Amino acid sequence: MEKIIDLQRIEKRAGDYYRRGDYYCSEAIVKTIKDEFELPLPDDVIAMASGFPVGIGGAGCTCGAINGGVLALGMFFGRKTEGDPCVNKVMALAKELHDTFKRRHKSTCCRVLTKGMELGSEDHMKQCIALTGEVAAETARLILRELNKK
Repeated sequence: MEKIIDLQRIEKRAGDYYRRGDYYCSEAIVKTIKDEFELPLPDDVIAMASGFPVGIGGAGCTCGAINGGVLALGMFFGRKTEGDPCVNKVMALAKELHDTFKRRHKSTCCRVLTKGMELGSEDHMKQCIALTGEVAAETARLILRELNKK
């Protein structure tokens, strides 16, 4: 029996990973997408997302949730061989994810999104939990849309 992908479940699961402190945003998204889609990949792929939280290692640049979503898109559609033109597809999907986030939140920069918030404060946690869940669900939506085109 094929597993049904539920975007609300994905949003909650990714947010819960962040809420409990199991994973930061980018890691939570990669873990959630990998598990929900039952990808035959080792949990080592989660480690690739570990440097992106708090705007790339705390630098405050691009939101780690977006980076996690882009990594998850690459798990599905990224190239594995030299010169494979599939890179164009994953780049277009990454841009779509980025643009959707920017349209919703007016910025993709962690330091702008968290301006005036103390790292780890209740407001900061609430926002980042929500953004993690939102990006996980949006990433899953894009994946499902593309898989259904085949």
